[in-house]
Amino acid sequence: KEEQKADITGVNILLAEDNELNAEIAQTLLVDEGANVTVVSDGEQAVREFARCAPHTYDVILMDIMMPKMDGMSATKKIRTMNRPDAAQIPIIAMTANAFEEDARKCVEAGMNAHLSKPLQMDVVVGTIAEYYKR
Repeated sequence: KEEQKADITGVNILLAEDNELNAEIAQTLLVDEGANVTVVSDGEQAVREFARCAPHTYDVILMDIMMPKMDGMSATKKIRTMNRPDAAQIPIIAMTANAFEEDARKCVEAGMNAHLSKPLQMDVVVGTIAEYYKR
């Protein structure tokens, strides 16, 4: 039986990742899958970019946890409290080297929808985005 491949064609992703190489690799792989990706390098920029754009500009946010200026948890909490229609619903997916259950629980408590551990496996990333992004 052939598995249905997850499709993220046309999905608008805000990617918050402070490691330049990781960001470049993730962006390239996501674009290869058909997604549109905007990259920011810290939580503060993620909050600013989300606030700057019209509601529903982004379909999903991929959020690194450990970043300078503002970490991913704080950025997620700020986005979730914004007074705009998409702030409460946009899927925010954590990306972190901390793969323990406790870390995943903290991400969910901060308002994130899912938790991906690094190094990222692209099929898992694409599957998770597809699962949380409802067209």
